[in-house]
Amino acid sequence: MSEKVQRILVVEDDLSILTGLSINLRIEGYDVLQAQDGRVGLAKALDEAPDLVVLDIMLPELNGFDVLKELRQRGRDTPVVMLSAKGMEPDKILGLNLGADDYVVKPFGLQELLARIKAVLRRRHPASGAPPVTFGDVEVDMVGKTVARAGKAVELTAQEFKLLTHFLAHPGRTFSREELLSGAWGFDYEGSARTVDNFVRQLRLKFEPDPEAPRHFLTIRGLGYRFDR
Repeated sequence: MSEKVQRILVVEDDLSILTGLSINLRIEGYDVLQAQDGRVGLAKALDEAPDLVVLDIMLPELNGFDVLKELRQRGRDTPVVMLSAKGMEPDKILGLNLGADDYVVKPFGLQELLARIKAVLRRRHPASGAPPVTFGDVEVDMVGKTVARAGKAVELTAQEFKLLTHFLAHPGRTFSREELLSGAWGFDYEGSARTVDNFVRQLRLKFEPDPEAPRHFLTIRGLGYRFDR
């Protein structure tokens, strides 16, 4: 049985970028949808259910931030890679806090953008039949969204599972609490970043041999947390 072709929506008002990127995405084997303003892009993102959206920020009708915000407010977790000529740190942070999966600054290298798209799709749409991710005596089925420790099922809340899979996707990387909120909670979370501490504590209680001396979910003093296999 042939594998389902993944569909990517490109929302970009610069026709040369829209055309060039669409051609290369099709060469890579993706089905491509197009929009040249934010309002049409939002409608297609809602109606066509793409596997990923490449979203420019400076758009007519609705800007990219407003499109992304509306998508997340409507409960859509479609992966989004944002494009912008703005390289300023506050714009990047805003995009990630609104729920973007990645942020690429123009002018960008085509191969880098394609690699980032593939990486986001791998994280958000694991291949059917993919082997479980393991660490210690824990097995995580990313497709079935189930977790077992020493062969016994472990119950997780939806948010615990999101935080766990975020760590699993980035082994060895140190995250600040704010970065973990952006990656695992999304823009619409209201509360203190210290909430991350409580969730990490729960993961330690459920998966560490000794939660008081963790091997996997490590505190990096003054910086945040890191996951080690």
